[in-house]
Amino acid sequence: MNNIVPHTFNVGRKDRNNLKRHKSFVVWFTGLSGSGKSTLANMVEKELFEREIHTFSLDGDNIRGGLNNNLGFSRKDREENLRRIAEVAKLFVDSGSLVIASFISPLNADRDFIKNIIGDEDFVEVFVNTPLEVCENRDVKGLYKKARAGEIKNFTGIDAPYEAPEFPDIEVKTDLEKAEVSVSRIVEYVLEKLEIKK
Repeated sequence: MNNIVPHTFNVGRKDRNNLKRHKSFVVWFTGLSGSGKSTLANMVEKELFEREIHTFSLDGDNIRGGLNNNLGFSRKDREENLRRIAEVAKLFVDSGSLVIASFISPLNADRDFIKNIIGDEDFVEVFVNTPLEVCENRDVKGLYKKARAGEIKNFTGIDAPYEAPEFPDIEVKTDLEKAEVSVSRIVEYVLEKLEIKK
């Protein structure tokens, strides 16, 4: 590490934000598997993209299929998975993009760690608060069934803990609120923070 000297570039984040006419930061969706994180994140990105906001989505399964395909689900591997994702998200923020990230990120310590890498001011936490029984009933990927059968170990909500955020920037309850309503609330919050320039 002693021989690493970061290069200083002529074009920086502020220049890219000016070019794109809005600020850049991360909107981080957290919640149980099956809570609706990816669905909401996708809907939010679509609406923002249609408003000509420069976005990029990062999603758990997609990242694990490529960049993090060498990682398992042990505590150590989960930490490394989130560390890499946070560093990638930070690069996209520096590029001037609004990052839409959707990851279970089960522990408060995990999310604090992510926030420290990205920067507190560049981190918007969206808690998709869906009860376990609702997620398990949906079981869109069949993962809960496998976890209950013992085929998947360390599955969040079954034999690994999920700690709900104490003070999320936005909380949505997909079992009580229509997706369109949740998306509208999230987009409204994000648009204000973007400070779009005409």
